[in-house]
Amino acid sequence: TSKNTTIPVNVGLVLDMNGEDGKIALSCINMSLSDFYNSNSHYKTRLLLNTRNSKGDVVAAAAAALDLLNNVLVQAILGPENSMQTNFIIQLGNKSQVPILSFSATSPSLTSIRSSYFFRGSLNDSSQVGAITAIIKAFGWREAVPIYVDNQYGEEMIPSLTDALQAIDTRVPYRSVISPLATDDQIEKELYKLFTMQTRVFILHMLPSLGSRIFQKANEIGLMNKGCVWIMTEGMTNLLRTLEPSVIDSMQGVIGVRPYVPKTKAFENFRVRWKRKFLQENPSLFDVELNILGLFAYDATRALAVAVEKAGITSFGFDKTNVSSNATDLEAFGISRNGPKLLQALSSTRFKGLTGDYVFVDGQLQSSAFEIINVNNGARGVGFWSPEKGLTQKLSSNSTTKSKLRPIIWPGDSTSDPKGWEIPTNEKKLRVGVPVKKGFSDFVKVTIDPKTQETSVVGYSIDVFKAVIEELPYAVAYDFVPYAQPDGTSSGSYNDLIYQVFRGKFDAVVGDTTILANRSKFVEFTLPYTESGVSMIVPIKDNKKKNAWVFLQPLTLDLWVTSGCFFIFIGFVVWVLEHRVNEDFRGPAQHQVGTSFWFSFSTMVFSHRERVISNLARFVVIVWYFVVLILTQSYTASLSSLLTVQQLQPTITDFQMLIKSGDNVGYHKDSFVFGILKQLGFDEKKLIAYSSPEECDELFQKGSAGGGIAAAFDEIPYTKPFIGQYCSKYTLIERTFETAGFGFAFPLHSPLVPEVSRAILNVTEGNKMKEIEDEWFKKRASCPDASNAGSSHSLGLNSFRGLFLIAGTAATSALIIFLAVFVCEHRNVLKRSDPRSSLLSRIRILLEIFASRDLSAHNFRDKRGVQVHSTGVTEASPHTGYSPNPSSDSQHTDSNFSFFGEHGSPSTESGDPNPNLHGHP
Repeated sequence: TSKNTTIPVNVGLVLDMNGEDGKIALSCINMSLSDFYNSNSHYKTRLLLNTRNSKGDVVAAAAAALDLLNNVLVQAILGPENSMQTNFIIQLGNKSQVPILSFSATSPSLTSIRSSYFFRGSLNDSSQVGAITAIIKAFGWREAVPIYVDNQYGEEMIPSLTDALQAIDTRVPYRSVISPLATDDQIEKELYKLFTMQTRVFILHMLPSLGSRIFQKANEIGLMNKGCVWIMTEGMTNLLRTLEPSVIDSMQGVIGVRPYVPKTKAFENFRVRWKRKFLQENPSLFDVELNILGLFAYDATRALAVAVEKAGITSFGFDKTNVSSNATDLEAFGISRNGPKLLQALSSTRFKGLTGDYVFVDGQLQSSAFEIINVNNGARGVGFWSPEKGLTQKLSSNSTTKSKLRPIIWPGDSTSDPKGWEIPTNEKKLRVGVPVKKGFSDFVKVTIDPKTQETSVVGYSIDVFKAVIEELPYAVAYDFVPYAQPDGTSSGSYNDLIYQVFRGKFDAVVGDTTILANRSKFVEFTLPYTESGVSMIVPIKDNKKKNAWVFLQPLTLDLWVTSGCFFIFIGFVVWVLEHRVNEDFRGPAQHQVGTSFWFSFSTMVFSHRERVISNLARFVVIVWYFVVLILTQSYTASLSSLLTVQQLQPTITDFQMLIKSGDNVGYHKDSFVFGILKQLGFDEKKLIAYSSPEECDELFQKGSAGGGIAAAFDEIPYTKPFIGQYCSKYTLIERTFETAGFGFAFPLHSPLVPEVSRAILNVTEGNKMKEIEDEWFKKRASCPDASNAGSSHSLGLNSFRGLFLIAGTAATSALIIFLAVFVCEHRNVLKRSDPRSSLLSRIRILLEIFASRDLSAHNFRDKRGVQVHSTGVTEASPHTGYSPNPSSDSQHTDSNFSFFGEHGSPSTESGDPNPNLHGHP
């Protein structure tokens, strides 16, 4: 393009031309200008590079920038390479209103300068923090140690990294700062310090020159073995290809994050062309690979070319400020006239570059995604992270779980996820403090052999702890250390024991230690392994009333009444069903009523002598036998319980009664219960401490008036064995207030806490906890529950409602069937009756028939040898020779039984009270 059709625009470029990165960046910048103007030949402006060598020095970079501003009058400056050099140049650009476009300065602190003329064409180091914390959160690691270089590059990302880790509840127990000039001995010493710690998650933030030495030394001392986690930031991940094979071998299993660069055709084409051109310009650097710095330089140059064209720059003057003739260079340069236009043009520049979407927001290049790589004989991609989707195996996936990452090979060639911490092999065993006390030794008991002076620690809490440790998926070595004086006595209270963990004397506390809010300020408790709450222990008394009417108590009044009604009802039904066919249910009215009641009530003891002939009556009686059997057995059992079991009731049911009466109250010595009782309003003078179940029982025997106690308050884990030992004397009143139960104490933020808590859940949900409880609290199982002793209650109607329903349904059904059959058999009698007779008179005829014997019944036929036809005519049996004349037999009515009084019509034996209706004279 001829010079008269284009406008050259001077821009500065500050690079370390002696370094490999500077040569890569310069090559990419030149190719960017060439590619851009070849594809946009119609543009009027052309960037003219004015290159200065910073020599990797901050002062040299500042001097180069001053020269470009004062002597060349550049309209913008590209570079320099690192953040320390960029910091000062930003100030120069802000004063001269010349845009500074850096493609390699990543320090987060540069953003705080708040210069509108500074544009970061690379990613802020803090932008990768989201990807790092997402990895840590996905694998559930509770602690992580940053290892970073002791300079501006290393230090300035750490605050944002620490804040992000705290946001996901990951603790930073230590920060390892290594000087860029550290010797191998100094590095080894620092790594050994890390080796003695529990944390095995390390975040490395430094450049390869120092990071490669760190990995080699870590591999030598064993910090690259199975169980370790190393995550390196983009500073090293981007330059993996530049590392020696020996360094790569020492980094096997490391995780790295780096900006994601889409593998487009444009990128591949550029990479091939760049490699060819770079080798032509630098034939001695044949093994150099294109890195992210070169890609950012390429896109930044294009962004500046687009902005210059968009700004329409035609004049390139600087307005000189009023300065004296002897002013320094820092005061002599002027203010660019095109600065505001170029500033606006850069802010609005958008395009799709080699690194992805290229856009500035408040002068900062926005990150699109990060790639997660796993070092395994080279860099192997295992997933991605983006602010919108989080961790994903593919950018198109929406899952944020670690399972969506491709399989990772961790240090030590392990494919199982590291837990992130280890008990160091060269560290002492866990020092587990245990309380020393006199009473309640079922929980913790410390004994010292007088001959060998060996300490033995046993108890319920100790066995639970051992079972929990065995449940962990790894071995944990520990020693029980009694919290005692040289003479064997306790060294202090439970609060004092807990505080020793905070001081570092113990690594844990195991025993009957209650989880309390004030204690959780100094230690971290596991989940409880016992029931929670505080209950009141009170004496019990026999409340059984000895009286003459105790036999009525087994059944409630409604059940007594219902039973009596059913006895009468069943007797009536059986009489109706048996009256016409059974001589036992005939005779005078008084006799029939007595027989019916006698039969019904005698079924209670199955002593009735009357036969039951009717099948319907037999069905009713069988069902009633079943009801009576269950009813009598239940009555017998309930009465036996009332007569033999003690009716034990608590003497006190509410702690307010104790406060009002002013009785003495007991509490477990050195327990937090003392403070709670004072808060409830108990007089401190009325509170008496006890150390053992036996001492508590002695205080109860004395009574409040004799210097003892009327009630005791203690935690449920203590009250259960006490009641098990003295179940006949005392009982528990429901929880007075809640507590969290017993738990194990560890240092704050200990990684063991979640592991042990999960193991506690596994133990408590299985059979192991039941076995431990049975071993230490067998007395509880062999003694009846005092709270339930003598809890026999009267039997109510609801318990037998179903039985009565069955019996009533059976009797009613039988009665209905009998009446239906009876009416059907004698319908002819009703038809032959006087049509003018009333309904009442017809019913009277049926009742008279019912009152007579049914001579057609088989028992009467067998006795009399006659057959009665439905017409009412009798004829002699062929086998007997009895006269067919009814008058020859004992024909009589039950004159003493009549439905209509003594003057009513007599009933007949043939079942027909009006012989004229049969046509006989």
